[in-house]
Amino acid sequence: MPSIERTGTLAGRTVSRAGYGAMQLERLHDDRPAAIALLRRAFDLGVDHVDTAHFYGNGFVNGLLRDAIRPGDEVLVASKVGADPNPGGPIPLRPAQRPEQLRASVEDNLRSLGIDRIPLMNLRRLDTRPGLLAEGDQVVDVDDQLAVLTELRDEGKIGAIGLSSVTLDVLRRALPAGIACVQNAYSLVSREDEDMLALCLAEDIAWVPFCPLGSAFDSLPKVADEPAVAAVAQAIGRTTAQVGLAWLLHHAPNVHLIAGTASVRHLEENIAALDVEFDAGTLATLDAVPSRSSDVSLR
Repeated sequence: MPSIERTGTLAGRTVSRAGYGAMQLERLHDDRPAAIALLRRAFDLGVDHVDTAHFYGNGFVNGLLRDAIRPGDEVLVASKVGADPNPGGPIPLRPAQRPEQLRASVEDNLRSLGIDRIPLMNLRRLDTRPGLLAEGDQVVDVDDQLAVLTELRDEGKIGAIGLSSVTLDVLRRALPAGIACVQNAYSLVSREDEDMLALCLAEDIAWVPFCPLGSAFDSLPKVADEPAVAAVAQAIGRTTAQVGLAWLLHHAPNVHLIAGTASVRHLEENIAALDVEFDAGTLATLDAVPSRSSDVSLR
Protein backbone atom coordinates (compact mmCIF):
# COMPACT_ATOMS: atom_id res chain seq x y z
CA MET A 1 0.00 0.00 0.00
CA PRO A 2 1.24 3.54 -0.68
CA SER A 3 2.31 5.63 2.29
CA ILE A 4 0.00 8.27 3.74
CA GLU A 5 0.01 11.69 2.10
CA ARG A 6 1.42 13.83 4.90
CA THR A 7 -0.08 17.18 3.90
CA GLY A 8 -3.47 18.39 2.74
CA THR A 9 -5.42 21.55 2.06
CA LEU A 10 -7.32 23.29 4.83
CA ALA A 11 -8.83 26.76 4.53
CA GLY A 12 -6.77 27.39 1.41
CA ARG A 13 -3.47 26.43 3.02
CA THR A 14 -1.28 23.37 2.78
CA VAL A 15 -0.82 21.97 6.28
CA SER A 16 0.24 18.76 7.94
CA ARG A 17 -2.63 16.30 8.16
CA ALA A 18 -1.68 15.68 11.79
CA GLY A 19 -2.95 18.74 13.64
CA TYR A 20 -3.66 19.19 17.32
CA GLY A 21 -6.92 19.67 19.23
CA ALA A 22 -6.22 21.97 22.15
CA MET A 23 -9.25 21.26 24.34
CA GLN A 24 -7.31 18.87 26.60
CA LEU A 25 -4.97 21.69 27.61
CA GLU A 26 -7.65 22.72 30.13
CA ARG A 27 -6.32 19.84 32.22
CA LEU A 28 -3.04 21.76 32.62
CA HIS A 29 -4.69 24.83 34.08
CA ASP A 30 -2.42 24.66 37.13
CA ASP A 31 0.75 24.08 35.11
CA ARG A 32 0.89 26.73 32.43
CA PRO A 33 4.60 26.16 31.62
CA ALA A 34 3.86 22.49 30.86
CA ALA A 35 1.00 23.49 28.58
CA ILE A 36 3.17 25.97 26.70
CA ALA A 37 5.94 23.37 26.42
CA LEU A 38 3.49 20.84 24.96
CA LEU A 39 2.39 23.32 22.29
CA ARG A 40 5.99 24.18 21.45
CA ARG A 41 6.76 20.46 21.11
CA ALA A 42 3.81 20.08 18.75
CA PHE A 43 5.11 22.89 16.56
CA ASP A 44 8.60 21.41 16.61
CA LEU A 45 7.11 18.13 15.36
CA GLY A 46 5.52 19.87 12.39
CA VAL A 47 2.02 20.60 13.69
CA ASP A 48 0.77 23.71 11.90
CA HIS A 49 -2.99 23.38 12.47
CA VAL A 50 -4.42 23.82 15.96
CA ASP A 51 -8.09 23.59 16.85
CA THR A 52 -9.29 25.71 19.77
CA ALA A 53 -12.20 27.76 21.12
CA HIS A 54 -12.66 30.63 23.55
CA PHE A 55 -15.02 28.41 25.55
CA TYR A 56 -12.17 26.02 26.29
CA GLY A 57 -11.44 27.09 29.84
CA ASN A 58 -13.07 30.51 29.39
CA GLY A 59 -10.20 31.82 27.28
CA PHE A 60 -7.46 29.85 29.04
CA VAL A 61 -6.57 27.65 26.08
CA ASN A 62 -6.65 30.56 23.64
CA GLY A 63 -4.33 32.43 25.97
CA LEU A 64 -1.89 29.54 25.86
CA LEU A 65 -1.86 29.67 22.07
CA ARG A 66 -1.37 33.42 22.14
CA ASP A 67 1.76 32.93 24.26
CA ALA A 68 3.08 29.79 22.55
CA ILE A 69 2.86 30.81 18.88
CA ARG A 70 5.88 32.79 17.78
CA PRO A 71 6.44 34.88 14.66
CA GLY A 72 7.35 32.53 11.85
CA ASP A 73 5.52 29.49 13.22
CA GLU A 74 2.84 29.85 10.51
CA VAL A 75 0.27 27.95 12.55
CA LEU A 76 -3.26 27.85 11.16
CA VAL A 77 -5.52 28.55 14.13
CA ALA A 78 -9.04 27.18 13.81
CA SER A 79 -11.49 28.29 16.48
CA LYS A 80 -15.21 27.82 16.92
CA VAL A 81 -18.35 29.59 18.03
CA GLY A 82 -21.80 28.36 18.96
CA ALA A 83 -21.31 28.07 22.71
CA ASP A 84 -20.02 30.39 25.41
CA PRO A 85 -18.25 29.73 28.70
CA ASN A 86 -20.50 29.03 31.67
CA PRO A 87 -18.13 29.10 34.66
CA GLY A 88 -19.59 27.48 37.75
CA GLY A 89 -22.48 25.92 35.87
CA PRO A 90 -23.34 22.21 35.88
CA ILE A 91 -21.85 22.14 32.37
CA PRO A 92 -19.05 24.67 31.71
CA LEU A 93 -20.76 25.69 28.46
CA ARG A 94 -24.01 27.32 27.48
CA PRO A 95 -25.47 27.49 23.97
CA ALA A 96 -24.77 30.68 22.02
CA GLN A 97 -26.35 30.07 18.62
CA ARG A 98 -28.08 33.38 17.88
CA PRO A 99 -26.39 35.65 15.30
CA GLU A 100 -25.58 38.38 17.81
CA GLN A 101 -24.06 35.78 20.12
CA LEU A 102 -21.94 34.38 17.30
CA ARG A 103 -20.57 37.85 16.56
CA ALA A 104 -19.80 38.43 20.23
CA SER A 105 -18.12 35.03 20.45
CA VAL A 106 -15.88 35.84 17.48
CA GLU A 107 -14.82 39.03 19.27
CA ASP A 108 -14.09 37.00 22.43
CA ASN A 109 -11.90 34.65 20.40
CA LEU A 110 -10.02 37.54 18.80
CA ARG A 111 -9.30 39.06 22.21
CA SER A 112 -8.21 35.86 23.94
CA LEU A 113 -6.05 34.79 20.98
CA GLY A 114 -4.55 38.26 20.69
CA ILE A 115 -4.96 38.41 16.90
CA ASP A 116 -7.02 40.52 14.52
CA ARG A 117 -8.10 37.70 12.17
CA ILE A 118 -8.89 34.05 12.80
CA PRO A 119 -7.93 31.96 9.74
CA LEU A 120 -10.69 29.37 10.18
CA MET A 121 -13.86 29.78 12.20
CA ASN A 122 -16.05 26.76 12.79
CA LEU A 123 -19.73 27.12 13.57
CA ARG A 124 -20.53 24.58 16.27
CA ARG A 125 -24.14 23.73 15.57
CA LEU A 126 -26.11 21.96 18.28
CA ASP A 127 -27.98 19.64 15.94
CA THR A 128 -26.49 16.34 17.01
CA ARG A 129 -24.85 14.69 19.98
CA PRO A 130 -22.41 14.29 21.61
CA GLY A 131 -22.69 17.48 23.62
CA LEU A 132 -25.37 20.11 24.04
CA LEU A 133 -28.49 20.24 21.93
CA ALA A 134 -30.20 23.49 20.95
CA GLU A 135 -33.52 24.28 22.63
CA GLY A 136 -35.90 27.24 22.68
CA ASP A 137 -34.46 30.45 21.22
CA GLN A 138 -31.19 28.62 20.58
CA VAL A 139 -32.77 26.74 17.69
CA VAL A 140 -31.54 29.01 14.89
CA ASP A 141 -31.70 28.57 11.13
CA VAL A 142 -28.29 27.90 9.64
CA ASP A 143 -28.88 30.57 6.97
CA ASP A 144 -29.14 33.25 9.66
CA GLN A 145 -25.94 32.00 11.27
CA LEU A 146 -24.03 31.87 8.00
CA ALA A 147 -25.18 35.40 7.18
CA VAL A 148 -23.38 36.84 10.21
CA LEU A 149 -20.31 34.67 9.68
CA THR A 150 -20.16 35.80 6.05
CA GLU A 151 -20.32 39.41 7.26
CA LEU A 152 -17.44 38.74 9.64
CA ARG A 153 -15.49 37.15 6.79
CA ASP A 154 -16.12 40.18 4.61
CA GLU A 155 -14.96 42.42 7.48
CA GLY A 156 -11.69 40.46 7.65
CA LYS A 157 -12.22 39.24 11.21
CA ILE A 158 -12.36 35.60 10.15
CA GLY A 159 -11.03 33.75 7.14
CA ALA A 160 -12.68 30.52 6.08
CA ILE A 161 -15.92 29.16 7.53
CA GLY A 162 -16.34 25.61 8.78
CA LEU A 163 -19.18 23.63 10.32
CA SER A 164 -19.21 21.35 13.34
CA SER A 165 -21.78 18.83 14.60
CA VAL A 166 -24.01 19.16 11.57
CA THR A 167 -26.40 16.97 9.65
CA LEU A 168 -26.09 16.15 5.99
CA ASP A 169 -29.05 18.42 5.20
CA VAL A 170 -27.47 21.39 6.97
CA LEU A 171 -24.20 20.86 5.12
CA ARG A 172 -25.99 20.79 1.77
CA ARG A 173 -27.83 24.01 2.59
CA ALA A 174 -24.59 25.66 3.68
CA LEU A 175 -22.52 24.84 0.59
CA PRO A 176 -23.25 28.13 -1.26
CA ALA A 177 -21.61 30.06 1.62
CA GLY A 178 -18.30 28.35 0.89
CA ILE A 179 -17.50 25.75 3.55
CA ALA A 180 -13.85 24.90 4.21
CA CYS A 181 -14.24 22.00 6.61
CA VAL A 182 -16.64 19.87 8.58
CA GLN A 183 -15.99 18.71 12.14
CA ASN A 184 -18.20 15.86 13.29
CA ALA A 185 -17.66 13.04 15.75
CA TYR A 186 -16.28 10.21 13.64
CA SER A 187 -13.90 7.31 14.12
CA LEU A 188 -13.05 3.85 12.86
CA VAL A 189 -15.79 2.39 15.08
CA SER A 190 -18.37 5.17 14.61
CA ARG A 191 -18.88 5.92 10.93
CA GLU A 192 -22.47 7.09 10.74
CA ASP A 193 -21.49 10.11 8.63
CA GLU A 194 -19.98 8.22 5.72
CA ASP A 195 -22.35 9.94 3.25
CA MET A 196 -21.30 13.34 4.60
CA LEU A 197 -17.63 12.44 4.28
CA ALA A 198 -18.25 11.46 0.65
CA LEU A 199 -19.97 14.80 -0.03
CA CYS A 200 -17.07 16.67 1.56
CA LEU A 201 -14.61 14.77 -0.60
CA ALA A 202 -16.62 15.59 -3.73
CA GLU A 203 -16.85 19.28 -2.77
CA ASP A 204 -13.17 19.61 -1.77
CA ILE A 205 -14.09 20.20 1.88
CA ALA A 206 -11.72 19.04 4.60
CA TRP A 207 -13.05 16.40 7.01
CA VAL A 208 -11.76 17.08 10.53
CA PRO A 209 -13.19 14.44 12.87
CA PHE A 210 -13.38 15.22 16.55
CA CYS A 211 -13.27 12.37 19.07
CA PRO A 212 -11.32 10.34 16.49
CA LEU A 213 -10.68 7.67 19.11
CA GLY A 214 -14.03 7.97 20.87
CA SER A 215 -12.39 8.91 24.13
CA ALA A 216 -13.72 12.38 24.94
CA PHE A 217 -17.36 11.42 25.56
CA ASP A 218 -18.60 8.36 27.45
CA SER A 219 -21.43 8.08 24.92
CA LEU A 220 -19.05 7.25 22.06
CA PRO A 221 -17.66 3.79 21.29
CA LYS A 222 -13.93 3.52 21.92
CA VAL A 223 -11.50 2.53 19.17
CA ALA A 224 -9.24 0.86 21.74
CA ASP A 225 -12.07 -1.52 22.70
CA GLU A 226 -12.25 -3.02 19.20
CA PRO A 227 -10.50 -6.43 19.14
CA ALA A 228 -9.44 -6.06 15.49
CA VAL A 229 -7.70 -2.77 16.29
CA ALA A 230 -5.87 -4.30 19.25
CA ALA A 231 -4.78 -7.25 17.10
CA VAL A 232 -3.46 -4.99 14.34
CA ALA A 233 -1.65 -2.79 16.84
CA GLN A 234 0.09 -5.79 18.36
CA ALA A 235 0.98 -7.23 14.97
CA ILE A 236 2.63 -4.06 13.66
CA GLY A 237 4.08 -2.82 16.93
CA ARG A 238 1.94 0.29 17.23
CA THR A 239 -0.57 1.60 19.77
CA THR A 240 -4.31 1.22 19.27
CA ALA A 241 -4.52 5.03 19.05
CA GLN A 242 -1.98 5.10 16.23
CA VAL A 243 -3.91 2.41 14.36
CA GLY A 244 -7.18 4.31 14.74
CA LEU A 245 -5.67 7.61 13.64
CA ALA A 246 -3.75 6.09 10.75
CA TRP A 247 -6.90 4.38 9.51
CA LEU A 248 -8.59 7.77 9.30
CA LEU A 249 -5.72 9.14 7.22
CA HIS A 250 -5.83 6.12 4.90
CA HIS A 251 -9.61 6.17 4.66
CA ALA A 252 -9.96 9.49 2.81
CA PRO A 253 -7.42 12.02 1.51
CA ASN A 254 -9.35 15.03 2.89
CA VAL A 255 -9.09 13.87 6.52
CA HIS A 256 -7.17 16.10 8.93
CA LEU A 257 -6.52 14.95 12.49
CA ILE A 258 -7.02 17.06 15.59
CA ALA A 259 -6.40 14.43 18.25
CA GLY A 260 -6.02 16.11 21.62
CA THR A 261 -3.93 15.25 24.64
CA ALA A 262 -2.25 16.86 27.63
CA SER A 263 0.65 14.37 27.45
CA VAL A 264 3.78 15.01 25.41
CA ARG A 265 4.28 11.27 24.98
CA HIS A 266 0.79 10.80 23.59
CA LEU A 267 1.24 13.86 21.39
CA GLU A 268 4.36 12.33 19.87
CA GLU A 269 2.60 8.99 19.37
CA ASN A 270 -0.40 10.65 17.72
CA ILE A 271 1.70 12.61 15.26
CA ALA A 272 3.65 9.45 14.45
CA ALA A 273 0.41 8.04 13.02
CA LEU A 274 1.55 9.77 9.82
CA ASP A 275 4.22 7.07 9.55
CA VAL A 276 1.92 4.06 10.02
CA GLU A 277 1.45 1.99 6.89
CA PHE A 278 -1.00 -0.88 6.38
CA ASP A 279 -0.75 -3.66 3.85
CA ALA A 280 -3.86 -4.42 1.82
CA GLY A 281 -4.98 -7.25 4.09
CA THR A 282 -4.64 -5.19 7.27
CA LEU A 283 -6.51 -2.28 5.76
CA ALA A 284 -9.29 -4.62 4.63
CA THR A 285 -9.52 -5.99 8.17
CA LEU A 286 -9.91 -2.52 9.61
CA ASP A 287 -12.37 -1.46 6.91
CA ALA A 288 -14.53 -4.44 7.88
CA VAL A 289 -14.86 -3.33 11.52
CA PRO A 290 -18.58 -2.63 12.08
CA SER A 291 -19.67 0.89 12.93
CA ARG A 292 -21.29 1.05 16.35
CA SER A 293 -23.91 3.69 17.10
CA SER A 294 -23.32 6.20 19.86
CA ASP A 295 -25.45 6.17 22.99
CA VAL A 296 -27.28 9.39 22.20
CA SER A 297 -29.00 9.44 25.59
CA LEU A 298 -25.78 10.72 27.11
CA ARG A 299 -24.10 14.07 26.85
